[in-house]
Amino acid sequence: MADLLTVAGISKTFAPGTVHQKKALEEVALSLAPGDFAAIIGSNGAGKSTLFGAVAGSFYPDRGRVLLDGEDITFLPEHKRARKIGRLFQDPLKGTASHMTIEENLALAYLRAGGKSSPFSMVGKRDRDYFRERLAALGLGLEDRMKAPVGLLSGGQRQALTLLMATLVTPKLLLLDEHTAALDPATAEKVLDLTRRVVAEQGITCMMITHNISSALSLGNRTLMMDRGRLVLDLSGPQREGMTVPRLLELFKEKAARELDNDRILMSP
Repeated sequence: MADLLTVAGISKTFAPGTVHQKKALEEVALSLAPGDFAAIIGSNGAGKSTLFGAVAGSFYPDRGRVLLDGEDITFLPEHKRARKIGRLFQDPLKGTASHMTIEENLALAYLRAGGKSSPFSMVGKRDRDYFRERLAALGLGLEDRMKAPVGLLSGGQRQALTLLMATLVTPKLLLLDEHTAALDPATAEKVLDLTRRVVAEQGITCMMITHNISSALSLGNRTLMMDRGRLVLDLSGPQREGMTVPRLLELFKEKAARELDNDRILMSP
C-alpha cells in the first residue's frame, strides 16, 4: 500500500545568518500509511508545530520534500493544500470567524474544501440539512443554533465546531496541534473522544501533537517523539503495544542523548 504522507528529509532554519537564527527542523523523514493515527510528543521547541507548518504549507522547507497521496506538495501554496489538509490549533479562536454564524462558518469550510468560491448562494437546502445532521452528531445541541454567532460559543464548542469544519469534506490528512490543551480537563476529554470517533468513522489519516505522554502511547497506532528539530523515535506495532512511560523515557534518553526535561509532559496524568 502506497504511503499517504511522505516527509523526505526536510530541514528548516529561521532567520539564517542573524543573531536570531534557529534550526527548527533537521533532516526529518517519516511516512504515514492511509488510516495511520500518529501521536507526536516532545518538549517546547522540539519542532512539532514546525513540522505541521511544513506539511500544511505555512512556509517552505530549505531542503527536502513533502508528498501527499503521491503528489509533491513541497511548494504548493497553503490555501491550495487546505483543500486536502485539515488543521486544528491549540487556540479555539483560530479556526472559526467569531462574527459569522455557525451555518456561515460551516458553509465557508464546505465550499473551500470543495475547491469552490464562497458565495453563500451556492449552499442549498440539502447542504444545510447535511450541516444540521453533522452538528447533531456532535451531541452539543449546536444543530438548533445554526444562526447563532460563533463568538457566543464556549471554547469546547468552538473546537468541536472547528473539528467538524476540518472534516466536513473528508480531508486526506488531519493535523491536530494540541487542539485540547487550552480547554478544561472535562471539556478536553469530550473533544478528544469526539476526535477519536470522527477520525475512526471517516478513516482519516491523522497526526496529533499532545503534551500527555500516556495519550501519546494510547491514541492511534503510532507514537513519534521529536527533540531539537529531529525525529528521534517512531514506535508502532508490538513495540508500541508493550511500551510503558518509564521505558519510553529511557528510549528517549538513549536516542536524544539527554533526558526529557519538560515538566508539562512529565507531570501530565
